[in-house]
Amino acid sequence: MPKTGQNNGLTDVEGIMVGHFTDLDAVSGVTVIICPEGAVGGVDVRGAAPSTRQIELLEPHNLVEKIQAVTLSGGSGYGLAAADGVVAWLAERGWGFPLPEGHVVPIVPSAILFDLGRGKDFVPPVGPEWGRKACESAGNGPVTIGSVGAGTGALSGAIAGPVKGGIGTASVVLESGVTVAALMAVNSLGSVIDPETGRPWEIRTELDGEFGPLRERAVTLPEPLQPEPIQNTTIGVVATDAMLNKVHAKKIAQMAHDGLGRAIRPAHSMFDGDAIFTMATGKVELPDTPGFFNAAKAQAVTELGAAAADCVTRAIVQAILKAETTANMPAFQDLKGR
Repeated sequence: MPKTGQNNGLTDVEGIMVGHFTDLDAVSGVTVIICPEGAVGGVDVRGAAPSTRQIELLEPHNLVEKIQAVTLSGGSGYGLAAADGVVAWLAERGWGFPLPEGHVVPIVPSAILFDLGRGKDFVPPVGPEWGRKACESAGNGPVTIGSVGAGTGALSGAIAGPVKGGIGTASVVLESGVTVAALMAVNSLGSVIDPETGRPWEIRTELDGEFGPLRERAVTLPEPLQPEPIQNTTIGVVATDAMLNKVHAKKIAQMAHDGLGRAIRPAHSMFDGDAIFTMATGKVELPDTPGFFNAAKAQAVTELGAAAADCVTRAIVQAILKAETTANMPAFQDLKGR
């Protein structure tokens, strides 16, 4: 049976650090995923209402191979400013795309989710300082999940019955020794909870008892909300210690969306900006497999993509189960039981 990594989170991938900044008054925040040595990057955007930064450079035909961080933020389009603080923080440490005379340009792709109007002011005071503070909190230990960072103001499932969203993470160690992990910020139009059973659609994917006692809980969902345009989005990062190229990273980001589609129904809607990034630290060489496609390592990449999708699913379930009621957004653990 597959097993989780030590932290059951993104930091199980060697070289990856995660930090959050949370503003409970603003009901918003920032999550940053840092790889000081650089990670081969990829991305796949499936939602119809995305807001992103430095996406094009991740395409396999473009020049830059490695990224130093990914910024996930609340604040809708305003939240893209948080990446400026991340870039400055990385530059102060000399982490970035190398230039002459010791200069660097940190490469920090970013995506945001919509949480406007959920705090004391309609627009949270998100900006470079929030990104810097998220970096200052970053570490390689267990990742704090629930109503933190980019998930602070997240709300999921308006069309089935609103439930507090948040940050979730999960990992798995494959038989090959490769580690795969995901971190997701869940603010979806679709529901993670099956209205018929009152339990997450993908509760069966649990590994090593990670969902705890809430695994057995069934709830009655609140009354559905009238969905409003572009007020949703699920964004996240899949990481691995495998040695990948940009083509591989793109394919794994694509396959990871399968996990999003299983855990959230419906997904990738006109009102969501769903995006998943890949970060590959290159610590472990992919195993060879016999046959015609050996050179392309097709079988190994396929296995990584399938594992990434499963980690995304589990991270999304974790985000809902571990979130706390915030600003009148009811958490799963506080809903009426059946």
